[in-house]
Amino acid sequence: MRIFLTGGTGFIGHFVAKEFLERGYSLRILARNPNKIPSLAKHEKVEMLCAGLLDSEAIKNGLKDCEACVHIALGWGETPLTMLANDTTVTAMLLELAAQNGCEKFIYTSSTAAFGKIRKNANEDMVSIPQDLYGATKASGEAYTLGFKKMKRNVIRPGYTFGHLAFPDGGTQPDRRFFNIAKAVRENQTVNLTKHDGTQFIHASQLAKLYVAVLESDVNEEVFFGLGTEWIGWKDIAERAIAMCPGTKAVIEEEDKGWGNEPSLFSLEKMEKFFGLKFNGNDFLDEHIKWNLEL
Repeated sequence: MRIFLTGGTGFIGHFVAKEFLERGYSLRILARNPNKIPSLAKHEKVEMLCAGLLDSEAIKNGLKDCEACVHIALGWGETPLTMLANDTTVTAMLLELAAQNGCEKFIYTSSTAAFGKIRKNANEDMVSIPQDLYGATKASGEAYTLGFKKMKRNVIRPGYTFGHLAFPDGGTQPDRRFFNIAKAVRENQTVNLTKHDGTQFIHASQLAKLYVAVLESDVNEEVFFGLGTEWIGWKDIAERAIAMCPGTKAVIEEEDKGWGNEPSLFSLEKMEKFFGLKFNGNDFLDEHIKWNLEL
């Protein structure tokens, strides 16, 4: 199978690319900078397409002979109109061009931000209530994906995804909280956190397995949360970093914003029911904390 992949040189994307390649698939990766990850670009089953998300002609040509389109790249903007143009419109265009070129499957990368307002026992069947422009944009992309009836289409909603270096010259997540905690610990500074702040962390290699499961299945018009089962607090991460750095004088200070001590968890029952997948980001946390401390 040849897969057209957007965002393949980004953080989540290069983990997904690695997993696809390990499964024996061929990739045609849309990238503004094809040499961002040289080892990926040189892989014998990778073809790099140097173009941006708005280059419809290049994308049209790139989709030829591809059996699936996996859309991970994010088109950003600072206003509703630029987000519409750079992300939502791109998703609609990809759907249309993928269908025209005979793609049988389409996977759209959304976010838990599309679900929005946190509610207890949150599951994929609940109505989305986006709380910001990013969430609204991803929810719009979901709607276009699910409403387009010309091929099998599914949505993955990642939560906080962490990890580093799927390839030796790859990268880590753009969010800097792990790095900032490690830096404070190494430099004997105060680690400033919000009390009761945390999430259901998932490692990028775990999330990549969900992409493979969806791609290789016959499911259609489904939405899947991509998170770990265990809620882990940032305080726990900071405490682990301090324990790994003997002699540090770093201390943790928490700002109380009135957040409750009982986290509202996302349900991962659907992912387990459909694919038998169940992930715990805790399995990779110590390794990732140590890596950040050693930077």
